[in-house]
Amino acid sequence: MSGWQESAITLAVFLPLLGAVVIAVMPRSADRLVRILGLVFTGAALLVATIMIFDFQFGAHDGLQYELDVSWISAIGARYHVGIDGISLPLFYLTFVMTFLCAVYTYKVLPDPGRPKAFLALMLLLETGMAGTFIAFDLILFFVFFELVLVPMYFLIAVWGSANREYAAIKFFLYTLFGSVFMLLGFLAMFFKSEPHTFDILRLQEFAMGGGFTHSIQLLIFAGVFLGFAIKVPMWPFHTWLPDAHTEAPTVGSVLLAAILLKLGTYGFVRIALPILPDAAETWAPIIGILAVIAIVYASLACLAQRDLKRLIAFSSVGHMGFVMLGIATLTPIGINAAIFGMVAHGVITGMLFFEVGSIYDRYHTRQIAEIGGGMLQKIPALAGIFAFTAIASLGLPGLAGFIGEFMALLSSYSPAPMLSETLFRVLMVFGGIGTILTAGYFLWTLQRVNLGTLPDRWKEVSLRDVTRVEWLAWAPLLVAILALGVFPRLILGTTQEAVEGLLRVFGG
Repeated sequence: MSGWQESAITLAVFLPLLGAVVIAVMPRSADRLVRILGLVFTGAALLVATIMIFDFQFGAHDGLQYELDVSWISAIGARYHVGIDGISLPLFYLTFVMTFLCAVYTYKVLPDPGRPKAFLALMLLLETGMAGTFIAFDLILFFVFFELVLVPMYFLIAVWGSANREYAAIKFFLYTLFGSVFMLLGFLAMFFKSEPHTFDILRLQEFAMGGGFTHSIQLLIFAGVFLGFAIKVPMWPFHTWLPDAHTEAPTVGSVLLAAILLKLGTYGFVRIALPILPDAAETWAPIIGILAVIAIVYASLACLAQRDLKRLIAFSSVGHMGFVMLGIATLTPIGINAAIFGMVAHGVITGMLFFEVGSIYDRYHTRQIAEIGGGMLQKIPALAGIFAFTAIASLGLPGLAGFIGEFMALLSSYSPAPMLSETLFRVLMVFGGIGTILTAGYFLWTLQRVNLGTLPDRWKEVSLRDVTRVEWLAWAPLLVAILALGVFPRLILGTTQEAVEGLLRVFGG
């Protein structure tokens, strides 16, 4: 293996951390230089990830590439084991794309109280935590990266958020930390119950294929990791921190929270819970499926009741992640592929929606739908048109990115894994379908209330700028991705297919 193959992942993951350190030592007066450094370091990390994409052997095998496995904390047997496969590659790359676009946006748009030095340093630290989670193949290393994201996101919400930012930040931190305690206990149980003791994810998967843990032990361990991952997704009924965090977070915080952070939980289910605890996964799958469909329907009804545009988008995330969890619960290749595609599509679409809502707030200085009052298409047509395009993608229009993942999740529910109840999952499919209708309903109603209608008198004489150059630069790649993923779903599915099939061998598939 070449030096590039061994060092590429480490370089990509830790370049943002280096950038955070460099920015932290810059003088406060170097405002413009700090913003340029944010672009440089996020761009350099994206460049490394892009080179990795072109060097990645698609379809070659379902094993790891760019793998590095060296001793890290020898006293407890933890190793610095990193690598990438078709499951983690799309999410890994999405992390660098979204953070770079956030840096582009932040070059001109920074929420009160300003402080670009602290803001960008925290964003870069967050990037390292998010990217590292997707490439860690040691449970302790995974846990470190998984938890690393809490601190920068807490401060992004608490310092740069809206009126109730302290409450939302503390709620986010306590909820996710609570789940992480049980997840860590589950990881320790895996270590002590495995033979030989190991934190290595691949060795634990091999242990599972060879007989693995007893069924009762698996059920207990799965309960612990379920709490950790389900809160991060978040699944119903652990979702209550998300609307508050999204609503109060600054625009960039909401974008990264929706696009990447929520995926740490769903990725954890796919990477750790299912292949290491297959018997427990079979037992828990119906419960996960039921909770997922409750989230889909509940979130859609909640969206119909929202008066705050940003809070509406936040609740929509709960429903879309419900489709991801429904696909995972089927324990089928179609379902897992649907989940990964849905993660990427949701990241691109909902990240874009939060960008747009932030820009709408910057112009109207309100997020209340009634105060916006309609007529946005007449006043700022480009922003209104982009908002309509993204909302239609989010409701699942065929040909756009939101359709494929949700359709495949419902399709996989029609024929779940043989050990699961076909009748139950077909009922879940029906309720999931009802959720798609409700989703179309609340998005179209939102567009009617915001974009259409007569422009209220109070906005007729107010000068509202349309989409700016920096906004176009930050948004254009996402708009292209929404269309490209809808027309060419193989961009994701061609990457994930073999890795998913390899992952599901533990179920005998």
